Amino acid sequence: MISEFTTRGVVAGNPNAEEAAGSKQQFLRLHLPPDTTAILPLSQIAEVLTVPTAQIVPIPHLPAWVMGVYNWRGEILWIVDLGHKIGQAPLYQQGTSRSSYTAVVIHNAQQVAEKQSDRKTGKKVLGLLVNQVEDMEWCNPDNIQSPPASAVTPELVPYLRGYFPKPNGEILVVLDGDSIIAGMPQSKTEVS
Repeated sequence: MISEFTTRGVVAGNPNAEEAAGSKQQFLRLHLPPDTTAILPLSQIAEVLTVPTAQIVPIPHLPAWVMGVYNWRGEILWIVDLGHKIGQAPLYQQGTSRSSYTAVVIHNAQQVAEKQSDRKTGKKVLGLLVNQVEDMEWCNPDNIQSPPASAVTPELVPYLRGYFPKPNGEILVVLDGDSIIAGMPQSKTEVS
């Protein structure tokens, strides 16, 4: 599981990591073309995996950003082109033929609560295809700011928690996995 691996790696490599963890939260850093760097809370991530393109089964009559389904540990995992969903160019239009994609498997907070109480109902997971998974970031959630309206596309707004300005001037888009899962089509009337 990614959280076990990264937490051990960060703490082992940084003697101040445990102290920093008191006021900060760990995020996974993602790259979405053309030039967006986003982060997702590690608490919303189940796994990062490589998905062979040939194993994604397309499902007709769904939005173009829904690429299909994938067999993940014997369960159906819906695969979504995250960049396309938030208003950027689709992965298939990036000019390179790919034999596989990087997927970040996210789960909603409801699933975490149910896992702790040993109930299986309401489990929601989603595979987000991204161009690249870069690194881990420690961010203080109190420093997440609301972006100026002119800097955000309308497609991104429902999935945006805010942005995190780094001391070096870099701006990281902070996404909310629960909102991304909630934005999935739920019925035939929503699948235009």
